[in-house]
Amino acid sequence: MYAVLFTDAGLSPAQISSLFAIWSVTAFALEIPSGVWADVFSRRTMLIAAPVLTGAGFALWTFFPGYAAFAVGFVLWGAGTAASSGTLQALVYEELVKLDAEDSYAKVIGRQDAIGNGGGAIATALAAPVLAAGGYLAVGVASVAACLIAAALARALPESRTQPEDRESYAAVLRSGLGEVRASPRLRHSLILVAVIMGVTALDEYLPLLAAATGVGTAGVPWLMLMLFAASTAGGWLAGRGTRWTALGVAAAALLLATGAAWRTPLGFALVAAAYGLVEWATAALEADLQADLTDRSRATVTSMSGLGAEVLAVLAFAGYALGSVWAQPWLLFTLAAVPYLLIAAAVRRGPRGPSRDRE
Repeated sequence: MYAVLFTDAGLSPAQISSLFAIWSVTAFALEIPSGVWADVFSRRTMLIAAPVLTGAGFALWTFFPGYAAFAVGFVLWGAGTAASSGTLQALVYEELVKLDAEDSYAKVIGRQDAIGNGGGAIATALAAPVLAAGGYLAVGVASVAACLIAAALARALPESRTQPEDRESYAAVLRSGLGEVRASPRLRHSLILVAVIMGVTALDEYLPLLAAATGVGTAGVPWLMLMLFAASTAGGWLAGRGTRWTALGVAAAALLLATGAAWRTPLGFALVAAAYGLVEWATAALEADLQADLTDRSRATVTSMSGLGAEVLAVLAFAGYALGSVWAQPWLLFTLAAVPYLLIAAAVRRGPRGPSRDRE
């Protein structure tokens, strides 16, 4: 509901876009440094810190609503995003390696995303009655509490990776990661694809505005967003299945997004939700390809590079939306957003083939 909160606080679409840009620029600046830090020290510790930072940002929004507090909150959220980006994927993949189950990475990470989206769906379903009963204060307090629970759960994650006494330096790990990317065209292709699909999907921050534009009103927005969470949950739960159809799935997502946005009705928004479900499923498959080409020495570092690219594209997407909102309605902007997904589908289909690199 935060996009709606910003609107109710009197912010214009351009101001909201500037907040999203602050969020992305912060994550951009900290993306690779946090990934290297996770490779050098503890990935689990980074995952504990991430929701704590995000929760602090939500607390500012709740108790000090206004542009300045919103901006600082996004800086904290951006830091939390950077701390977990790349780190979670690296931790999950290497723990699966130790269980000789790395082939199940897409399934595991997809189901993790599905559970997260399921939690989002429950929160969205509760948003309308909670908002009606306690306003933004109640929603904000619940959001902070959820972040603290996430930090406690992160502390319970396994981390069997041990750090040797002759731990590599920060610079050495960074050089290793850059060397891997330079040496492998296949790795570069996977890294770029993950960055692009994640960067374009950043426009989902504006989906509440698209939902409101269907005529359901502010109170009806959570119910439409519930469809989005449900579709994303289904897409994540099915991750790891039918991955040979990834290109076709992304192309279908583009068609559903364009059609649903142009329809401008609640039923059309259901098609938009289905599109994002397909994107969730496809993203897990692309991430699995990326992880299969990496070594543990700099896994979080290189994964964070894809996150860095995603943040750059997200800033461009936010700027494009802000500029486009001057002359176009949300439905047209989301219809145009389908074009990058078609390009991604073509790149997946024509990308380099062959076995993944040997693990070291």
